[in-house]
Amino acid sequence: MRKNILVLGKGFIGERIGRELGCRVSGAVINSFSDADRLLGRYRPEIVINCIGSSGRRNVDDCEEDKEATLLANSFIPLMLAEACLRRGIKLVHISTGCIFNFDYRKDKPIKEGERNYFLKLFYSRSKIYSEAALEALSAKAGILILRIRIPLLDESHPRNILDKLVKYEKIVDVPNSVTYLPDFIRALKHLIGVGAVGVYNVVNKGGLRYSELMKVYRKYLPGPDFKFVSVRKLPLTRTNLLLSVAKLERTGFKVRDIHSVLDECLKHYVDSLRNPVKHK
Repeated sequence: MRKNILVLGKGFIGERIGRELGCRVSGAVINSFSDADRLLGRYRPEIVINCIGSSGRRNVDDCEEDKEATLLANSFIPLMLAEACLRRGIKLVHISTGCIFNFDYRKDKPIKEGERNYFLKLFYSRSKIYSEAALEALSAKAGILILRIRIPLLDESHPRNILDKLVKYEKIVDVPNSVTYLPDFIRALKHLIGVGAVGVYNVVNKGGLRYSELMKVYRKYLPGPDFKFVSVRKLPLTRTNLLLSVAKLERTGFKVRDIHSVLDECLKHYVDSLRNPVKHK
């Protein structure tokens, strides 16, 4: 990809995008519109990929404790970037989340991009809804691309990887969830930029993955702990569990792999990242 791309946010997704696309990744602090505009004026990119966001230091419950920082990262910065990009004729790609919807497994079909049954019980979810709704309203005229990801699964060890999280838990829920396998997300990102896509796209793998299925494959390659599975209704935390539709993404000509088909590939690379960490820097 030869376009001049600037990635904002030096988290695990931003760093991975920068590595795979061979582009600059900035961890610059943005506290105002002027900060955002000066940053774009300095680098003059054709495309900005916004990976700035807050999901809490430990988990999304932390967002309740620091609402100002959460609003700045998840709500205000995306809007300031959108305005700065619009004024400068720069394409904005915003990384959003699928964790913003209610979902009833008994009757609901996978959630399509146009649905609005928002999940408002978590401040984290509300902060992401604010920015996504505004950016979607601007997307057609401003050429904004909004990518919803969900439960990132990496093929290397990282504290934000669902694999690294699960091995620390004694109890996990056993319901199918949409999952984004990061190598496939990078492929989809390149494809959607290449075809000039705008608007909202769910970028997850096809099908729903149960954590029990993931950990069964994990144990093929690494010793794993024993778990107790709990019902979602008995979970003492407020969380979203849902399935997202990939029909719109597939209509662009992108081949979406089933999440179960990537698990062995993921774990093989994951084990290699543990044994050869320098190679995966």
